[in-house]
Amino acid sequence: MSAPRRLLPAVVAGVATAVVRGGLDWQPPGGAATWTRTNHRGEPVSLLEGPAVAAGVLAGALVGGGARATLATAVAALGGGAFGLVDDLREDSATRTKGLRGHLGALARGRVTTGGLKVLGIGASALVAAAVAPPAGGAASKPLARTADTLASAALVAGAANLLNLLDLRPGRALKAASLAAAPLVGTAGGAAACAVLGAASTAVEADLAETDMLGDAGANAVGAVLGTAVVLGAPRPVRLAVLGVVVALTLVSERVSFTRVIERTPVLREVDAWGRRPVSSPATGAAAGGPLPS
Repeated sequence: MSAPRRLLPAVVAGVATAVVRGGLDWQPPGGAATWTRTNHRGEPVSLLEGPAVAAGVLAGALVGGGARATLATAVAALGGGAFGLVDDLREDSATRTKGLRGHLGALARGRVTTGGLKVLGIGASALVAAAVAPPAGGAASKPLARTADTLASAALVAGAANLLNLLDLRPGRALKAASLAAAPLVGTAGGAAACAVLGAASTAVEADLAETDMLGDAGANAVGAVLGTAVVLGAPRPVRLAVLGVVVALTLVSERVSFTRVIERTPVLREVDAWGRRPVSSPATGAAAGGPLPS
């Protein structure tokens, strides 16, 4: 991918994120209260960043890539954004179920939560994206191997969507993690998807760090799914499997260990995580100050 073709998805994603965010702010569907939540400081924060970023990564992914790669990335972005948005807006706070284990447990008992619906929906869209995507190094020759490859890639896309959502607990954290993960993929066959993530993140990060906006499930799931697709498109099979192993391990660890506590106890991670964010002890600076919901 040439330099101009790398730049185009980033520019399109950044512009689309800004335009959609401005339009939503002008006339929020259902009113501003529908999109307002309370952050870890007890301050109001807007969820409108989420659909704006999801639209941004989708728009960026639609330019600069091949037909199959573009379709796979679009399906992943739409699935992550749409089902994440349902969970953002329709979650029953009175019976809130947390974590992947909680949602799967509810499904096993016959109760469909919005989180459970999100797991099924993102899983299905990830499977479609993996089936459509041309993996780096080409598809396996034998049917059984191709099926295993597709299932592993689908798990990677869905797992990445979930993992990035788990990081959206403090201002800027998920966008920083997404940008760091996307940067090495820019020069690969998944470069268009990676550049779309970088473009959308660069536009959204200011309001996220200012604690007026948060990604929510819609934004985090869409960005994570696109990142996972970029790995599927740009990394050889051994790397894809290694990344999948890391994603699964971190997801399992998150059921018992707080990522926030680990970050706070690790000096380098703590400094990177806090960069650009106002101190925790700082008083609110304006009526609209806010940040991500604790989880």
